[in-house]
Amino acid sequence: MKKKLLVMVMGLFLVFLSTMGYAAKDEIVVCQGGEVNSLDPMRHNSTSDTNYAIQVFDTLYFFDASGIPKPRLALSHKLINDTTWEIKIRKGVKFHDGTVMTANDVKFSIDRMIDPVTKPLMAAFYSTLKDVTVVDGSTVRITTKAPDPLVLNRLSQSMYILPAELLKKQGVETFFQKPIGTGAFKFVSWNRNDRMILEANANYWAGAPKIKRLIIRPVPEVAARVAELQTGNADIIISVPPFLVPKLKEMPGVAVQSVLSGRAIFVYINCSGQDALKNKKVRQALNYAIDRKSIIDNVLTGSGTPNAVGLTNYHFGFDPTLKPYPYDPAKAKKLLAEAGYPNGFKIEFDSPSGRYLMDKEIAEAMTKMLNAVGVETELKVMEWGTLVQTYSQKRMKDLGFIGWGNMLYDADGTVAPFYTAGSPFSYFSSPSLTEKVNQGRSTMDSKKRLTIYKQLQAELFDEAPLIYLYQQIDNYGVSKELKGFQARGDEWLTFWNVSK
Repeated sequence: MKKKLLVMVMGLFLVFLSTMGYAAKDEIVVCQGGEVNSLDPMRHNSTSDTNYAIQVFDTLYFFDASGIPKPRLALSHKLINDTTWEIKIRKGVKFHDGTVMTANDVKFSIDRMIDPVTKPLMAAFYSTLKDVTVVDGSTVRITTKAPDPLVLNRLSQSMYILPAELLKKQGVETFFQKPIGTGAFKFVSWNRNDRMILEANANYWAGAPKIKRLIIRPVPEVAARVAELQTGNADIIISVPPFLVPKLKEMPGVAVQSVLSGRAIFVYINCSGQDALKNKKVRQALNYAIDRKSIIDNVLTGSGTPNAVGLTNYHFGFDPTLKPYPYDPAKAKKLLAEAGYPNGFKIEFDSPSGRYLMDKEIAEAMTKMLNAVGVETELKVMEWGTLVQTYSQKRMKDLGFIGWGNMLYDADGTVAPFYTAGSPFSYFSSPSLTEKVNQGRSTMDSKKRLTIYKQLQAELFDEAPLIYLYQQIDNYGVSKELKGFQARGDEWLTFWNVSK
């Protein structure tokens, strides 16, 4: 597989040499594996979407590279009591149409996210918030349903501030055809499956970007992404396979940035689907059937670490003492027999191609491992946008390959959306897990929260509602012409201070 891909890369390189064109000096071109799913930031959750949204919109707070919430549109905050946070907002910040942002826009944006009628995809992250009141033009108070230690983290994640009056006037459909925010870049155009064009906001409150134009392109095939970087048609490419890293390092004008990602890779199990997958022993058997070390060593060329329950060292609450399921096909077969499936059963396995590092190849390897213990597996490779809708609309039949970033830099950012009934990302929940999720997100004492999350992870390991795989290492191919770009563990791309 690696040789075949390397041949494809070099072949495409030779083809592109004949039509060589360089990204302009005043623009940056980014090639990522997945396409943007929606221009409405409330309707998405993938990194591809986030890397569009953080250019066009701002949040009140923003995570620094270490996961610490830093003021952005907010100036400061104070805790009035255990459930009331007062936020002071920057004065004079303007939306792209010149309208001045006020506390009313902040209230509108938060209300829209927590309104149960709108059913936002990200609702699970913000279900602790009760309401927002405007104190004056530059001050709001956010009330939570119970004490919540993560309010600033939540305001740093996907709570983008929108122009209230304009959105109300135009309506959602019209507004998000050409969205307006306060971000460093203005939206220009989007041709799906081709490119999105953004231009610098010369009046950006934090100072005008150093480049004039940002182009984001979806290029699912890694060979094509590498060729675009080689020929100068791209300045940054994402998800470089580890076996190609040495090759990129030999290329003139190209650097490689590698960073341990906060993304955990795992496989959805539809625990409320066919009878076999409702059985805990079957789900445990699926975990024992997978040789994580072989996948990491042979497919990822060492670019990953086995993962126990889908949390990483970036998450507050992560339990490093919990060890991943060992590879034990004999035990997998024994558990299947005990569960009443000595001859196995049939499943469908959905996977993207190009969204995650070597995703299709890993899914192919897993299919063989599952088949080897008697679980007859049919692999279905799907376009990323279609797959996201399949997952979030609860249309997945059996299994689904998925990655989840270090949302909120806290365990709550994973356990709440994945194990809370009603969340569009949840295929498993239980009264016991729900109780622990609620305890963890409403306990202000950090030591007590660690204890709660340790207990929760032990329960998740036993229930095995997912096939837990690994934490990946991300490789970025970067033009040496770029100055100021730094890859982050959360995979967010920021260009406020990047230049050529």
